[in-house]
Amino acid sequence: MSIPTIKDVLLARQRIQPYLRPTPLHSYPALNELVGTQVFVKHENYQPVGAFKVRGGINLISQLTEQERACGVISASTGNHGQSVAYAAQLFGVKARIVVPEGANPGKVAAMRGMGAEVIFQGANFDEARTRCESMALEEGCRYIHSGDEPLLIAGVGTYALEMLEDQPDLDVIIVPVGGGSGAAGVAIVTSHLAPHVRVIGVQSASSPAAHESWRQKRLVEMPNETFAEGLATGTAFALPQQVLWELLSEFELVTDEEISRAMVAMLECAHSLAEAAGASPLALAWRIKKELAGKKVGLVCSGGNTSLEHLRKVLGQ
Repeated sequence: MSIPTIKDVLLARQRIQPYLRPTPLHSYPALNELVGTQVFVKHENYQPVGAFKVRGGINLISQLTEQERACGVISASTGNHGQSVAYAAQLFGVKARIVVPEGANPGKVAAMRGMGAEVIFQGANFDEARTRCESMALEEGCRYIHSGDEPLLIAGVGTYALEMLEDQPDLDVIIVPVGGGSGAAGVAIVTSHLAPHVRVIGVQSASSPAAHESWRQKRLVEMPNETFAEGLATGTAFALPQQVLWELLSEFELVTDEEISRAMVAMLECAHSLAEAAGASPLALAWRIKKELAGKKVGLVCSGGNTSLEHLRKVLGQ
């Protein structure tokens, strides 16, 4: 696997532009007051599938060979990656199958089916679903789309960082959620070439810290995977995003699930915007480190808005 370059991100934008509009970057007075400085929310929760990953899905599936299109694609997901694959596959007339854990978000499952994908339930968590998916791909010879170890996915999702810098060239900090790490890798690639002054901070749940520990130890490790935040819930780190993060990401922090829940409510109250747990995690970190962010312009990547009613009731109850 080759590490994507800024050229790859720029090419991805050309491929994606006919299908996706740039998402807004908004600042909200109530959020500014909460964090104590000017913050700008990148609303990837406004994407057609409610999450940033659709950028990578379109970039990758648009580049499939004729043989790969004929055989179809298969992928494992807790929801957002699967929706991006299903959406892009429908655009380009490709058969898609998505393997999900038994307890997958029912709204995301319904969305994938609504976009024409076949959904297969397997295992108690993402890693068990992924293992089954990889076995099926080998057995059947179809194109397996890993949720992180795909250069075209990373280049595709990196396009939102281009938009952030175009809308606010004077950003000082960007805080980005990390599950598998494709989004953070994309941001790191773009900022390292176009805005090396920007401080990029990755954030993951302390209840599922595999990516964080892999970044810290500079080797791939497995860790308990217990967070309710689906987009941050990986028990095994992904090789390609980690290669990028080891080289280009200088800061990576953990937040608690309680802090994430509080940030989800704050996004509703202060920005009138529904953020899923992963999408609220940058605000959770910014809220905690507000003293060191004072006087900075801070970009918060709201990676998605596909929370379940169960999670929403729980965080509002807390």
